[in-house]
Amino acid sequence: MSDDLIHDPKGGMPRLLEIMRRLRDPETGCPWDIEQDFASIAPYTIEEAYEVADAIEREAWDELKGELGDLLLQSVYHTQMAEEAGMFSFDDVANAISDKMVARHPHVFGDESREKSAEQQVLDWEQIKAAERAGKQETGVLDGVAKGLPALTRALKLQNRAARVGFDWPSTDEVLDKIVEEAQELREVENEAERFEEFGDLLFVMVNLGRHMGLDPEAALRATNAKFTRRFESIEAALAAEGRTPKDSNLTEMDALWDAAKAEEKAQKKNAL
Repeated sequence: MSDDLIHDPKGGMPRLLEIMRRLRDPETGCPWDIEQDFASIAPYTIEEAYEVADAIEREAWDELKGELGDLLLQSVYHTQMAEEAGMFSFDDVANAISDKMVARHPHVFGDESREKSAEQQVLDWEQIKAAERAGKQETGVLDGVAKGLPALTRALKLQNRAARVGFDWPSTDEVLDKIVEEAQELREVENEAERFEEFGDLLFVMVNLGRHMGLDPEAALRATNAKFTRRFESIEAALAAEGRTPKDSNLTEMDALWDAAKAEEKAQKKNAL
């Protein structure tokens, strides 16, 4: 194929597929791209998905197009490697997700009624996915929950699965009691291995609390990470105005600057209402 498609600014999906094919060409491609495999590319795929989420969270709409392109490239990359191995093509990937969406939305693409609540739709969706898992011989309640998910997200999915068969606390009160129990156990252990285990237990129960409160623990922690970053940067800015850095300060002073940044954020939120 000539370079016309490669350099066509309106070449769309065929252009991207051809670019990746050329990058992976064993004789004329990029040495780095040629050396990659599914395992080496997987971390980049996860990273790009997070960068999409980050752009959305920051409402950086001017960046979102580029981040979505980066994520799309990951699908193209994996598919090119699969095609080289004779496993499947990009059309197979597109057809597979299309088939799944049609099958999971019989109320849109089939003869089922659209007159149902959002809650009922969630139940129907889960029944369809359960049938799909059965077709894959995934008979266990927790089968199919991807091990590569972020730990907080996977914990949430595992708990949701268990809750569907009745393995769940009836209210947040029991979860809060369990948090107190796990925190006390963490306080009491002295062995490093046990401390590691108890800390994990505490995190797992915290995820469960978020689930009972209708909160996404991954999203909540991302928001807190962003808040911590903002406030610590305000500490750095205040010190920099005096020609100093955090290393030139102390905890008491930095804590006071933190409280000032916190108060400023609250004032801004109040004024915005």
